[in-house]
Amino acid sequence: MDDAVRAREAAREALADVEPTRLRAVLDERLVDAAVTPGVLAIVTARALSPDLAVDHVEERAAGVQLIYEGLRLTRHIAHEEPWLTAAEGADIEADLDVLAADVLVSRGFSLLSRTEAAAAAVEVVRAFGRDQTLRERPDADELALDRNLEEDVFELAVVAGTTAVGGDPPTDLLAYARELAADYDGGFPPAGQALSDGTADRIATLSEERV
Repeated sequence: MDDAVRAREAAREALADVEPTRLRAVLDERLVDAAVTPGVLAIVTARALSPDLAVDHVEERAAGVQLIYEGLRLTRHIAHEEPWLTAAEGADIEADLDVLAADVLVSRGFSLLSRTEAAAAAVEVVRAFGRDQTLRERPDADELALDRNLEEDVFELAVVAGTTAVGGDPPTDLLAYARELAADYDGGFPPAGQALSDGTADRIATLSEERV
């Protein structure tokens, strides 16, 4: 089983008990076709630092990172599109479901990370997202840059989740590398089908040599 499958299935499993069925279906639909690079990055980071690590030790953390990202990304989309203003008859119900789905995704992601060393970083991702979206309303705001902060923050969170899974905190240079990886990420990842380059793990290992 490759890392993308592991991250996706862990995220879906974390939502398996959500009711009602229609809401669970909305959540599952988002994950089935989603690129799960944030979750994969958590796994790759942990394995790069501890090659013999049992992957199931970090799958839950990977799921937490992925769910928080999916929830905030959906929130961002809703805030930009304001679907209730243009909804056709019945479409507002779907918009309401999306709002509920976003809340469930973030809260379940938090639940998975709440007892880990990545908990504080997860809280900061959500706080930063709220601040950025508030700043985005200003007339002189750089909307693209503020929106892009989410991907950079989530990739940092993935590295924190993976590093702390094997002990220690990621050094500053590794966090900076995570932000570099996020630079072109928009919910997918080029080239098609490739989550992270083959050299990512080696780079993470090198940058992590001085972690504390």
